[in-house]
Amino acid sequence: MHGVGGIWSTGNAFWAEASFWLLGFVLLMSAAAALAGFTDFLGNSRVRSINAAWHHMVGNVLAVVLALASFMLRLSAGAAEGALPWGLALSTIVVLLLVYTGWKGGTLVYEHRVGVHPEEGEDLNSRPELSR
Repeated sequence: MHGVGGIWSTGNAFWAEASFWLLGFVLLMSAAAALAGFTDFLGNSRVRSINAAWHHMVGNVLAVVLALASFMLRLSAGAAEGALPWGLALSTIVVLLLVYTGWKGGTLVYEHRVGVHPEEGEDLNSRPELSR
């Protein structure tokens, strides 16, 4: 979104081009994050039983699909031409989705202790608030 703001404030297409390449890099990094996330999600039945995990996973997949659509739009129309208005709209939706999925990810860690090493003597299966 900063690239679009740069275009509006300076009229310089550099920011749109920089945003295009940054979006490509983000898509590559999201593939690595998805690999780790799917491994956790598919490899642990306790995680799959938590409603917040489903929200986190589906929201992140949707964010990546929308970011990919934005990238393809900018690739086909040109970085500057694809940035407004649809590139901006897609980027805004992706940011809102990531805020939501980040909140759900925090719920997984802090409420359900997913990915947290149990404290000595703690049995994760015996705590009712962790099995939601």
